[in-house]
Amino acid sequence: MNSSLLLSQFDYHLPTELIAQAPPTQRGASRLLHLDGGGALHDKTFADLPSLLNPGDLLVFNDTRVIKARLRGQKSSGGRVEILIERITHPTTALAHIRASKSPKAGGQIQVDGGFTVNVLGRDDELFELEFPDRVLDLLEKHGTTPLPPYIEHEASQEDEERYQTIYAHTPGAVAAPTAGLHFNQAMLDELAAAGIRQTFITLHVGAGTFQPVRVENLNEHHMHSERYSISPHTLSEIRATHAAGKRVVAVGTTSVRALEAAASQVDQQGPIEGDTHLFITPGYKFACIDALITNFHLPKSTLLMLVSALAGMEPIRRAYAHAVESRYRFFSYGDAMFIEPARQ
Repeated sequence: MNSSLLLSQFDYHLPTELIAQAPPTQRGASRLLHLDGGGALHDKTFADLPSLLNPGDLLVFNDTRVIKARLRGQKSSGGRVEILIERITHPTTALAHIRASKSPKAGGQIQVDGGFTVNVLGRDDELFELEFPDRVLDLLEKHGTTPLPPYIEHEASQEDEERYQTIYAHTPGAVAAPTAGLHFNQAMLDELAAAGIRQTFITLHVGAGTFQPVRVENLNEHHMHSERYSISPHTLSEIRATHAAGKRVVAVGTTSVRALEAAASQVDQQGPIEGDTHLFITPGYKFACIDALITNFHLPKSTLLMLVSALAGMEPIRRAYAHAVESRYRFFSYGDAMFIEPARQ
């Protein structure tokens, strides 16, 4: 990492009214800001995406499915508790964030609203290890709610349960949506396929750590959160074939970037690749797998803003975000999109 990078270099002013609180009326009815490799900006709509891609390009989607990871309850002492599952570790155990006036201790119990009891087994840094009386996924589906990002000010509704999920979500495990994928409807996927633009999938289970603020000014001191990912032999084969043909691998979302770049040194192997990634991408990083990115707009001072700055350059991203604010684009999970091509060397 560039040792001189500071958190303050990744700040920008965002009027709060530009933070999208609800999805657009129709999936895909968003604006799209194209930042090309020369640093030029082009205002488009998401419907224009096929014109920015070429036959033979490969779109890589994240097929993780958001689970109903938020539970509420009370400790045996009576204090109210909010549980946010970070990762399911076994069928009946999970790691979770717990919000309470006083943190629960190992050996304690939490009575969850809905009528079941969770045992607190211990603590792993900021996370608590919890034991459930039945399969965690089944209990969450029955008693949990969709965990919307902290900047969305309403409780999850029936609409959120549908719209805060990609149409191709398949593998349960995420506590936050891979939001670049929220723009795609079936008509767009069909149009892209008809134009010769190929599609494949990885799985990366987005954790709540994606919303954790960076708390250090010197980025060398930041400890990146970990997320679980897997890439199938089929997807690895598609990536190899795309690059061999001189075409582009286009990541749909920063989560796809994280998985693909974490696995880049192993792309030539035949079997699946899976594991945890702590990859922290900042300016100066040399991308080894992806050639372009479809993404939403990211929070000031966030690791995801650093990632897009690594791809396009810090100054082009600063200009793009200033333009997006001035042009009243909608920001964050339910907001508008960008198509970013890497800065030409």
